[in-house]
Amino acid sequence: MSASATAANAVISAQKHDRGHHVRLSFGYAVAIALILGLGIYGFNYYTLGSAARPFTPKHALLRPSGIIGLKLGFLGLAMFLTIFLYPLRKKWAWLGRQGNARHWLDFHVLLGLTAPFVIAFHSAFKFSGFAGTAFFIMVAVSLSGIIGRYLYSQIPRSLNAAEISLSELQDTQIRLAQHLADQNLLPQADLRALLRLPSREKVQRLPIIVALVYMFFLDALRMFRIAKLRRRTLPFRQKITTFAGFLPTHKLELEKAIHTAKEEASLSKRVLFLARSQQVFHLWHVVHKPFSYSFAVLALIHIVVVMLMGYF
Repeated sequence: MSASATAANAVISAQKHDRGHHVRLSFGYAVAIALILGLGIYGFNYYTLGSAARPFTPKHALLRPSGIIGLKLGFLGLAMFLTIFLYPLRKKWAWLGRQGNARHWLDFHVLLGLTAPFVIAFHSAFKFSGFAGTAFFIMVAVSLSGIIGRYLYSQIPRSLNAAEISLSELQDTQIRLAQHLADQNLLPQADLRALLRLPSREKVQRLPIIVALVYMFFLDALRMFRIAKLRRRTLPFRQKITTFAGFLPTHKLELEKAIHTAKEEASLSKRVLFLARSQQVFHLWHVVHKPFSYSFAVLALIHIVVVMLMGYF
């Protein structure tokens, strides 16, 4: 078998593996959303009552923190956080590090980190006072910082040289597609290039770290509106409605192909431009995220020990 055929087979295998991962991840999010919605709907008339009125409702024996459902939710939350801590351990234990793909681990790490605060909130019956309340709000801070960390991770190309090569290829493809569109009188090349409008490298280097992070968020959000504007320029009124003002793809394959290529080029250009700032923010994020994570682990352990000593289960 030739080297090119081997490489092609490797790419196909990786794509299938990624598709399988996306299916599993989507299923995980669907289960998490169903669990949260189900608990919210079932317990709404209980959780909205005051503390004094709850003991007189039929659901109190089920939904109170030491109740049948409440206690199981506490165990579920504990299991989720034990699983969450496998991700940092993966970097320290060689045998665990060889299991699966790091990016796939991170995706499930984020999924559990987003879901666990809701599970713990239902376990506590939305009573956040005292020691347990402190642990809960630290957990929320950990989850929110995890969302930021996942975004930053996606902004740092694994190899700058590879990113620059991909950027050059995308630019060549985008120019060809834009010219093809211009020949068909769909979109002028200048409109597609508007997607690539970025600040200068000097301006980015002068930005404070936190401002640079907000600026990256802003550019990603702005790109969605610019793409929608591009689509609206080519659509009749009826299709503007069916595509939600251009925010959904059209059925014009050539147009969507050009927009997709321009969007990928803009995203990659931004990541290369902000690389140094992303690395600085990522380092700062580690300084904040890890202490919060370990603090929550200690507080959760103390909470469990105290509850056991008091005989709640």
